[in-house]
Amino acid sequence: MNHFIPKDLLTFFTKLEKNNNRDWFNEHKPEFKAIETKAKSAYNYLGELMSAHDQIEKIKIFRVYRDVRFSKNKRPYKTHFAGSFARKKPELRGGYYLHIQPNNESFIAVGFWDPNKEDLLRIRKEFEMDDSEIRAILNEKTFKATWGNFTGNELKTAPKGFDKSHPAIDLIRKKQFIFVKKYTDKAVLSESFLQEVNQSFKDVRPFLDYMTDVLTTNLNGESML
Repeated sequence: MNHFIPKDLLTFFTKLEKNNNRDWFNEHKPEFKAIETKAKSAYNYLGELMSAHDQIEKIKIFRVYRDVRFSKNKRPYKTHFAGSFARKKPELRGGYYLHIQPNNESFIAVGFWDPNKEDLLRIRKEFEMDDSEIRAILNEKTFKATWGNFTGNELKTAPKGFDKSHPAIDLIRKKQFIFVKKYTDKAVLSESFLQEVNQSFKDVRPFLDYMTDVLTTNLNGESML
């Protein structure tokens, strides 16, 4: 099993960026399938590493083909390789994502991309009641050095039903709860890359544990499972 990201993965997507058409891709499809097999092996290895500190229910490798039906961008292929790692539901919440793209565009991400309206309200109510625990997690030295602050979409003002002068309004306004960490091509191709990604995913667990606790209990702290 591959314990590293294959160098030819970056090379292939660099070429695809310049030749994003079906004729070129079909001509080079056997090359891509061979690279894809190695890349999938690397993702599965990362999943094994993660299983030592989390319950990974499913690894999903995203297809290279773009859905161009509703997009102004009609280029048929993605120019990156990506996969997600789902935690065991419904007991555990949140997920992990690894995105490999040439020209120093690779990154990992963790958190909640598109919480449904019930989950979003529950999270906001938690922040409204008491934001001390989430702030302690966000400000912890190792966590902050590894992941920085939340990224993602947020409202310009308070959501309906919330006070815009609330001390936690900076958190309550958020619509997504995502952390992103970027990597250079050199870092991606290093032999220790997957181990480093695994450690970063491990370091984010206090946040995922907190959000899981919030989303599996009601406002009285009683389990909803």
